[in-house]
Amino acid sequence: MNPSISDRIRRAEQLARAEGLDLMARAGRAAADFIAARHGPETHVLALAGPGNNGGDALVAATWLCRWGYEIQVVMLSEPAALPSDAAQAYAGWRAAGGVEDRALPLKAPQVVIDGLFGIGLNRRLAAQWQAAVDAVNAWQAPVLALDIPSGIAADTGAALGQPLQARWTLAFIAPTPGLALGAGAAAAGEVHLDTLELAPDWLSRAFDAPLG
Repeated sequence: MNPSISDRIRRAEQLARAEGLDLMARAGRAAADFIAARHGPETHVLALAGPGNNGGDALVAATWLCRWGYEIQVVMLSEPAALPSDAAQAYAGWRAAGGVEDRALPLKAPQVVIDGLFGIGLNRRLAAQWQAAVDAVNAWQAPVLALDIPSGIAADTGAALGQPLQARWTLAFIAPTPGLALGAGAAAAGEVHLDTLELAPDWLSRAFDAPLG
């Protein structure tokens, strides 16, 4: 069976890590640049950081926005201690920049939301706490920048894994996954933008031929 696009992206991320490339740093900076190109520092930006590396991307973005003087708020609904290693480093960077995180959504809607809850690895329905957060954000009707893919969408099929988050923009990294153009994913993604994170065009195909050891 041929590997899916999401499989290829994950393999490319592993290869980049083995070669010493910090793709999370690049992705987070790209997300911060995306926000800064559209909204000034007076904007109240809420970054939702989930339990995996998608959350790490959001934390890096939040760190840059904090440094640039934005009114940036981070919400983490899961324990930071459980973050995987790369995301844990991003969390440490956020704290080192003077950032603190909240454990619940604010009562007042922000002006912009960064969706870093779940990326392309989501393969089951959103659990109750995550679905409640997505529902609350959707109710705000604030513009949302989704990282990789809107939370609640299956990357390879576009199927809804619960009620997905509705994005105004989606910033895909390395390559767009099929779910951005299929089914519920096409309706949830909004404008799709791509950042290849400075990787060569043949990176995805090369990733499956290169050893990681």
